[in-house]
Amino acid sequence: MMMNCKQATALLSQQMDRPLTLRERMSLRFHTMMCSGCSNFDDQMHDLRHITRVYAKGERPTNTDNKEH
Repeated sequence: MMMNCKQATALLSQQMDRPLTLRERMSLRFHTMMCSGCSNFDDQMHDLRHITRVYAKGERPTNTDNKEH
């Protein structure tokens, strides 16, 4: 059965807190290869995690998308 976006975003959130099973990783990878919305969500989750870790250290976050703002 094909994973839907609700299931994919739930797993993308969970992967920040626990290791995903092989089946979950494969299903998620397949879904994000086909779904730009969930792929963007994954990128944003990683960016937020990086920013919060840097902020917790008292440092200034660098631009995570390499674009000038």
